[in-house]
Amino acid sequence: MEPMGHSSVSDSPGGRSWLHTVRRDGTPVYRYRQRPGLPPVSVTRFDTEAAHSRLPPDHRHAHDFFVLVYVEEGMGSFAVDGVERPLRAGEVHAVSPGQIIGVAATELTRGRAWSVAFTPDAVPALRSVSPLVWMHHPLLALFAINAGRGRIAEPDQANWSAWLADLAEELADPGRLGAPEAVAALLTRLLVAAARLAASAPATPDPLVERVFAEIEATFREPVSAADVARTLGYTPGHLTTLLRRRTGRPLLEWIIERRMAEVRRMLRETDLPLDAVAARTGLRDATYLVRRFRDRYGITPQRWRRTQRARP
Repeated sequence: MEPMGHSSVSDSPGGRSWLHTVRRDGTPVYRYRQRPGLPPVSVTRFDTEAAHSRLPPDHRHAHDFFVLVYVEEGMGSFAVDGVERPLRAGEVHAVSPGQIIGVAATELTRGRAWSVAFTPDAVPALRSVSPLVWMHHPLLALFAINAGRGRIAEPDQANWSAWLADLAEELADPGRLGAPEAVAALLTRLLVAAARLAASAPATPDPLVERVFAEIEATFREPVSAADVARTLGYTPGHLTTLLRRRTGRPLLEWIIERRMAEVRRMLRETDLPLDAVAARTGLRDATYLVRRFRDRYGITPQRWRRTQRARP
């Protein structure tokens, strides 16, 4: 869906995402296209009628990044994990990595909205946070399982439009003085405002998800597999993968990889350790395997990624 995923229905070079894999049920999963030296966040203001005129009758897909959508005017609907979600002016919608989005051109009427796609590395407070606690982090409250959308009070709606316009302006000229810091601050401001729209009552932790995540956290630095984690918890790999995807939007192996890659990025950013040492401390086989997995996931080598991070103020 183009507005929800920016350019998720296209793998063109100018897009901000590209097709990474297709799930067994045929759902395509799009990955954020990392631009070397630039923050992993992009903003689009779109017209729903124009954006959806090219969609097939039932376009289903998922992302590996976060998407925040603010509807300025218009109405319609889309589906998240099979549940219909209405779109109304003044609403903010959050779509988490792994959630299956469904949209048809006939379900939307003319309107205007903003879409923000980002990865946690774009937010200073989230850069070193384990992906296993994303769903409990205060800044991501609107992305929690029991949330997903919020209604902005009418007097505050102009603020949202202004923040998003400012964010788009900073991203349009990322080389000017202070642009990276301004982007991070504006995105953080949006997430704070979105989190305040979420229900105040925290979601009840899912015992199975908590057990799986605790096991991943305890073992991801070792060369364990999804089958190892499943067996330790008393499940077959296929059954546990199905359960975890149903409850979190992502299968078991993706969570293990996500945790390892988050630690790889942290070590590249915060240490001078050679790649062999980074691989050894993150459950990966060796530097060659690390480079291949990192490049496949982010479209850039870990060495180059480290240099771009060090070059930032």
